[in-house]
Amino acid sequence: MTEQTSRICILGGGFGGLYTALRLSQLPWESTQKPEIVLVDQSDRFLFSPLLYELLTGELQTWEIAPPFEEVLQGTGVRFYQGVVSGIDIDQQRVNIQEGPEIPYYRLVLALGGETPLDLVPGAAAYAYTFRTISDAYRLEERLRFLEESNADKIRVAIVGAGYSGVELACKLADRLGERGRFRIVEIADQILRTSPEFNREAAKKAIDARGVFLDLETKIESIEQNSISLEYKNQLDTIPVDLVIWTVGTRVAPVVNSLPLKQNQRGQITTTSNLQVLDHPEIFALGDLADCHDAEGQQVPATAQAAFQQADYTAWNIWATLTNRPLLPFHYQQLGEMMALGIDNATLTGLGIKLDGPLAYIARRAAYLYRLPTLDHQLKVGFNWLFRPIIETLSR
Repeated sequence: MTEQTSRICILGGGFGGLYTALRLSQLPWESTQKPEIVLVDQSDRFLFSPLLYELLTGELQTWEIAPPFEEVLQGTGVRFYQGVVSGIDIDQQRVNIQEGPEIPYYRLVLALGGETPLDLVPGAAAYAYTFRTISDAYRLEERLRFLEESNADKIRVAIVGAGYSGVELACKLADRLGERGRFRIVEIADQILRTSPEFNREAAKKAIDARGVFLDLETKIESIEQNSISLEYKNQLDTIPVDLVIWTVGTRVAPVVNSLPLKQNQRGQITTTSNLQVLDHPEIFALGDLADCHDAEGQQVPATAQAAFQQADYTAWNIWATLTNRPLLPFHYQQLGEMMALGIDNATLTGLGIKLDGPLAYIARRAAYLYRLPTLDHQLKVGFNWLFRPIIETLSR
């Protein structure tokens, strides 16, 4: 790529990266000031990750939750480059792309998200399935179809982790497999959804119980084999036959970020100011899973999609401010609540003084996420489909 002094390079096309790019393209640049905005991601599609579970139940289609970047960025002036970031030279201000070009930058945004660690337990890397990307969903779908088409009387599924992802997966897959499914959630803590509001935790427990999902609390995974999982509970070791293990525990910063000579916390997250600038490198901004950020009030910002979505607005504004001599804004995180899908047509939500569960919460969750989709054009396409798809399906029967 050619040298350009005002290029903004954004690494990672998740909530933090894509929404920063979109916001930057909308800010009032003078024609002589407008920089080139480049977005880099290893996938060709943006993923609206909170709705990934609905792919497994057929409630949603890929195009609805994972539109191509080229479609989302059409007409914005943002350039998209698909590739894997292999290195970042912060002294020379250049990004290296695997089997691709060097990209010089004037401002850099680190929004590469995290990875699911599978080296914590013997056998996990070889036999456990992760659930973070669209590729993970396709791989899991392939395995589920194989099991569904087999002659097995029961399909035995173990889900590692009783956080949001583990609970949502258990409920969705239990609804998909019905009577054939045998589910257990393995959790090292003494309760599910440890950081959730009490209302959501109780609704989730009710949904899990109703589906016959077995809970192994205060239980440690010792190892995973091709057709079994070994669990330790109160110093007792038990090996249980399984057909599928799904790993939902933990997040790890990408090695390319870990290797940077920047201040990091014990988890490898990059320390930022409340303006989302990296310490000692004001030309670099970091947000989302890989950022260790305290906001203007000093509260630790959680590594959630909701937080990344909010950070993107501030990151875009502050980059614009540094290039147009405006004051920077310290980030103020707003806890807007928490929503979870608990099976088909069922959800729970708590926030802004509202507590809902059941079908009404499911509709409210859908509406909230529709509003959060990246562009108005995509919101209209998806909203139209959600409205008329049930009618079309009913008429075609």
